[in-house]
Amino acid sequence: MDPNAAPAALRAAAQPPAWLPAPGHPGPPAPGHSAPPAPEPLVRRLLVPLGTLAAVVAAFTYVGAVDPNHPGHYPVCPLYAVTGIYCPGCGGLRSAHAVAHGDFAAAIGDNALAVVGYGVFAVVMVVWLIRAVQGRSARFTIPPALWWGIGTVALVFSVLRNLPVGSFLAP
Repeated sequence: MDPNAAPAALRAAAQPPAWLPAPGHPGPPAPGHSAPPAPEPLVRRLLVPLGTLAAVVAAFTYVGAVDPNHPGHYPVCPLYAVTGIYCPGCGGLRSAHAVAHGDFAAAIGDNALAVVGYGVFAVVMVVWLIRAVQGRSARFTIPPALWWGIGTVALVFSVLRNLPVGSFLAP
């Protein structure tokens, strides 16, 4: 018998089997738990927010190039065409055109509520992009009370802009 064979056999017996994780490795997940998913690559995380931003920039570019103040390029608001009442969105395209040209005073005069919406959208986009870069979830949950508040503001805005006292809000 080889004198070196016994120590090699002892060394092999002291080694853990190959199917066991290496020392320091957490090992397989516990039953009923899955391993955390690997983070997505940065390009994939940015795909949806940058695609959304590109679509909005393209829309603003188009509205900035094709003036809604000249008839024939955009459809007429159906509510205004039938009843003569301004809806919360009336003047929104003219407002977007003014924002695209940097004329914020005219934008507010055309549709102040839309300008507030553009600002809220910009903030949401910045938060979304920052969270995507950090690899965090970009879920935004809006409580029902806030939805009711937004609806109430839109309703009051609509009613007020159709009254003589709120004519300054009409487009």
